[in-house]
Amino acid sequence: MSENKIAVSVTGVSHIYDKQVQALNNISLDIPQGKTIGLIGPDGVGKSTLLSLIAGVKVLQQGQIKVFAKDIANPIHRQELAHKIAFMPQGLGKNLYPTLTILENIEFHARLFGLDKQAREQRIKRLLNATGLLPFAQRAAGKLSGGMKQKLSLCCALVHSPDLLILDEPTTGVDPLSRRQFWSLVEDLRKETLGMTVIVATAYIDEAQGFEHLLAMDEGKLIANAPTLEVMANTNSTNLEQAYIKLLPPEKRGAEQGLIIPPFQVDEKEIPAIEAHNLTKRFGNFTSVDDVSFTIPRGEIFGFLGSNGCGKSTTMKILTGLLEPTSGSCKLLGKHLDANDMETRKKVGYMSQAFSLYEELTVEQNLMLHAKLYQIPQPEWQEYVNRSLAQFDLTHLAHTTPSSLSLGIRQRLQLAAACLHHPEVLILDEPTSGVDPAARDMFWQYLIKLSREDRITIFITTHFMNEAARCDRISLMHRGKVLAVDTPENLRLSKQADTLEQAFISYLEENADDIINPQPIAIEPTNSNAHKNNNATSGLWTWFTLVWAFAIREGRELLRDKIRLFFAIGGPAIMLLTMASSISFDVNPSKFVVLDNDHSSESQNLVTAFSGSPYFIYAGAMQDRAALKENLESGDIKLVIELLTFKPLFPK
Repeated sequence: MSENKIAVSVTGVSHIYDKQVQALNNISLDIPQGKTIGLIGPDGVGKSTLLSLIAGVKVLQQGQIKVFAKDIANPIHRQELAHKIAFMPQGLGKNLYPTLTILENIEFHARLFGLDKQAREQRIKRLLNATGLLPFAQRAAGKLSGGMKQKLSLCCALVHSPDLLILDEPTTGVDPLSRRQFWSLVEDLRKETLGMTVIVATAYIDEAQGFEHLLAMDEGKLIANAPTLEVMANTNSTNLEQAYIKLLPPEKRGAEQGLIIPPFQVDEKEIPAIEAHNLTKRFGNFTSVDDVSFTIPRGEIFGFLGSNGCGKSTTMKILTGLLEPTSGSCKLLGKHLDANDMETRKKVGYMSQAFSLYEELTVEQNLMLHAKLYQIPQPEWQEYVNRSLAQFDLTHLAHTTPSSLSLGIRQRLQLAAACLHHPEVLILDEPTSGVDPAARDMFWQYLIKLSREDRITIFITTHFMNEAARCDRISLMHRGKVLAVDTPENLRLSKQADTLEQAFISYLEENADDIINPQPIAIEPTNSNAHKNNNATSGLWTWFTLVWAFAIREGRELLRDKIRLFFAIGGPAIMLLTMASSISFDVNPSKFVVLDNDHSSESQNLVTAFSGSPYFIYAGAMQDRAALKENLESGDIKLVIELLTFKPLFPK
């Protein structure tokens, strides 16, 4: 493959949402063909927008994007490129149908791309073997774990052997073991198709360190576009997180000396802040939290590390009194937790994963509202708010609305609101998800100060390894169960691992009962058109293929959803019966009277014709218009016919 071939060329691309939010600001770049490209940056910098524009799923507003030398804005070119591009959107299983099985999901995507039966079966079997999903081929997608969903999504994206694979944060919230298997799978499958280009947006900066080329973004602009090793060398960094911080503008870099965490000293005389004993929470037949126990001393930073859906947030809600446990007990500050015990709950500060403050209120007004909610005496409201603004460096932003703040400052504002009433326990649900490394370091400086100086107990959930390593102790959680509780260093040493992530993977391998072991792929390098049997088809046949694919999918979904099936079949039948019974072709005859001023044979014939109709009943002749009016006002007569006399205006 020639080094100078370009897979994607972006020139002067800008994109605006709602006429005011600048997602992309004059982006220009060339992506080399046959390389793996990592796209890094915090949430909201434009990563997903850029990938969506390259994939052709968003309308290009300004600038030009060429994929394999074809203009993506041209409808004809876009249709031709559809078989060369695979796009896996952000979110677990967003391109999957939960009621369909693993096999049926892949078959649906294969039919969309027009693969014939033989090519479809060969490709699907190869992908299922490669991912280790073959034994689970008949399992519904909605019942898969996060890691299995991502592998299935990848199979659906690769079923037509694309030349360009675009992955938007494919491993966010997935456990480390599944994440490692996912990237190993991508690399193996990439070797099958020579020249495949892979573009990946990732929330884990350490993941991007393994890619050949790096794109870094901040506030809709490109701040790096070079080989990954070159970026690290130019910034004199030992890892990519350090390199990214150095690429940011000076005002965003934070402290140069890095994060310093003083050792935590346990006071044995103090009552533990949180005690959980055999906590279990079930939702129907699903167990979200399974026999969880731990004790957190006052002032400790305790971390809950685990993938999305493992039960971290549910455990937090139990500890804050928002959920009642199915079984087990917990103590908060020495008292058994009672949802109605407001005095104890006032000693807890809670920061949710999503931004939960009011966008239309200013920073100061949001804090003032929390002062009222926490029932702080009214004369002290302003004092509490001013102290909180100063403590979290928000004084200069007091009259600014949250919508105009960066993600890092918004998270700091949420922390200020949670700490406004001076709580003894602070519960944070993934507080730094989506923020850049510099903002995350600044956020942690506040947490360390709260813990070490104010002796506030901090309970924090995260799925970032480098963040978990900063906690005094962490609990490794998977599928509702606690695998281990200890300091990050002790957990690492217990598994003789080089990193905390490797230690977590070892614990997962010991305790997981459904680990998928992918089969090694016998690499058979092919050209990029090896599996594209029907890419050139168009017109009526393409339309029929698409309709048939959707018809099969809809039919399968209907058969498994009894409610939808009832409304699909019974709904039209009920409507037809209802309409048939409510519509009648019988017409009630209307009474009419006649005021005949002509008294001719023609007028009498006209009256006779009306009288003979089944729709009218002759009620008699009227003598004058007063009689007509009286009959109409009575409501008994529906029709009045007045026959006039016409005299000829010409001589005989």
